[in-house]
Amino acid sequence: MIYLLKVEKAYRSLFLAGVVNGVEDRFSQVALLALLLEYTESGLAVGTALGIRVLPFLFFGPLGGALADRFSKPMILIVTDLIRIPFALAFIWVNDSSMIWLVYVSTFVLAAGEAIYAPTRKALIPTVIHSNRIVQVNSLEQVLLGIVLVGGSLIGGFASFYIGSDVTFILNACSFLFASLIVYKLVDRGGQQVNSKPTESITISAVYSIITSSVALILVFCFELFVPIFNGIDNVLISVYAVQEFNIESWGVGLFYGGLGMGLMLSFIVANRIRKYLLICGLVSLGVEGIFLMMISNTYSWQLAFCFYLVLAFFSGISNACLDSVVMRVTPLQHQGKVFGMFTTISNVTLGLSMFGAGLLLTVIDSRTLGLIGGMGYVIISVGLVCIYIIRTLKQKKTPFI
Repeated sequence: MIYLLKVEKAYRSLFLAGVVNGVEDRFSQVALLALLLEYTESGLAVGTALGIRVLPFLFFGPLGGALADRFSKPMILIVTDLIRIPFALAFIWVNDSSMIWLVYVSTFVLAAGEAIYAPTRKALIPTVIHSNRIVQVNSLEQVLLGIVLVGGSLIGGFASFYIGSDVTFILNACSFLFASLIVYKLVDRGGQQVNSKPTESITISAVYSIITSSVALILVFCFELFVPIFNGIDNVLISVYAVQEFNIESWGVGLFYGGLGMGLMLSFIVANRIRKYLLICGLVSLGVEGIFLMMISNTYSWQLAFCFYLVLAFFSGISNACLDSVVMRVTPLQHQGKVFGMFTTISNVTLGLSMFGAGLLLTVIDSRTLGLIGGMGYVIISVGLVCIYIIRTLKQKKTPFI
């Protein structure tokens, strides 16, 4: 891992910027939710804020992808970071319930910036690294997510409590500035124009035609469409399991998220070594992840649940690294922004709706049954997509290497 960051200097800047942004954003989110509860004492206010984080992806996700294919990707990252600074600071001025509207407005703008930032960053990666290191770099992306989960979720609550929410918000704003300065080094590297011609269509139908031109992209599209339906259930149940099923209170939530983070970081050990059969490895790993989700729903030991979360995150990291690598290998560089923008939009919106639906289902279905359904969903999707993969391979009468 250290060697990869050493030789891929451009990606090292992206990695560092991602750590700075991601960890501090988690800190800020913990402080923000605590702030809402303090001034409103309403779960609805918290749910509204979380819902607002999803809405911008409907419009700004595709927009971000289209912009990434037309303009300098590093400059887009820098501009979105700088624009978000005043809105990250705006939370400081919320001192009573009458100012909650400012929370919602700022949350929307911050989420809109992330909706543009995420697909642009993914589309930038293959333009600044050596082509034979795509899988290894995507494996490092899972390490990045793990660091954010461990550093942000596990430590965020303690940081917010001891240093105060205002300081946390200021640090979040500073993280945007620091990240933009780091990415500035890539302006020249990201300036190679593989971008679309100005007259090229950026409509949904154009993106659809790009995706349907490849069986691999169709399978990844199905993954991005269906997996978040059950991933939302898992996200909601982490807190429910810790507090209601295992009775380990709020520290258990941080513990489980810490397990997920460690699993993602450990996934680099295996994902980094995968060179062929990326698609099948990613889909099979999804099924294994589902099996462990079902095991969690049937265990009554929080220690075992922690271990299961660690292992399922390990396979989740492998799955994500493989499938992201497939997209980068199959999609032409000039279209990667649009494709990643579409995938980001679909997965985030579906995830948001799923989390809302999971909350409603918990009023009529017990958490363990819902967890079992979620795990089964992963397995069914995995088996279905693997079958399509095998059928297509047999029809082609050759073994695909992606």
